[in-house]
Amino acid sequence: MNFSRLIFSAFAGLTALAASAFGQSRTIVVDAGHGGFDRGGVPGQRISEKDKTLDVAQRLKRILQAQGYRVVMTRDSDVFIPLGTRCAIANANRGASFVSIHFNCASRVGANGIETYYYRGDSAGLAASIHRNVVSISPSENRGIRRRGFYVLRRTAIPSVLVECGFLTNPTEGRLALSADYRQRLAEQIARGINRQPAASSKPLTASLKSLSLGNDFVKVPPERTYRKRSSKARSHKSSKSKSSKSKKKKSHKKSSED
Repeated sequence: MNFSRLIFSAFAGLTALAASAFGQSRTIVVDAGHGGFDRGGVPGQRISEKDKTLDVAQRLKRILQAQGYRVVMTRDSDVFIPLGTRCAIANANRGASFVSIHFNCASRVGANGIETYYYRGDSAGLAASIHRNVVSISPSENRGIRRRGFYVLRRTAIPSVLVECGFLTNPTEGRLALSADYRQRLAEQIARGINRQPAASSKPLTASLKSLSLGNDFVKVPPERTYRKRSSKARSHKSSKSKSSKSKKKKSHKKSSED
């Protein structure tokens, strides 16, 4: 065994020890967002999301495997994988952690920044660790860590995180995403986050989000609205009530005019 290999083995051993101390799984399910006919992004978006997420995911896979992790990919090529199948792959690996990689988009080109999502409480620590590492090497804004019930976060039974690595619709972040060097750095920082390594630096939240900050980069997001379909009986009752109200108003108007 040569010297460089000895150093690498020692590093992998220390990484495994650190991950074990944090209760981190040695199996990581890496999910490259979109794929196949699902290009990702908004209509007319110049930079495709599906191939950028796959590239970062494949780079992350190589890094983690070199560190001794077992890596399961939800997709390893340009194919469409339904959300339910992605969750099934994650749930088939008990004790693993699930990391979904995405890039953001918006109709407004000025929208920018890094944000990370989680759903269950057991995922918050992983979300914070990944987010802070990615933010530390990005010139983009820190948009914070948010709790959201996205399908792949809500339907997975293991710690799950979804990281948005910047806006492809933003000129600056779009150019960064086109750089292989930057995508490699993203993969390295996500791996550092998985290993619960401290971030090199920490950037404050954007001014627009400061009022919502809960500290430690977590952002309080208003609850998602739920819509319940009213029954035909309820709609009929409301309609009758409305007609009755209109009738009363009409009679009242007629009475006042007669007076």
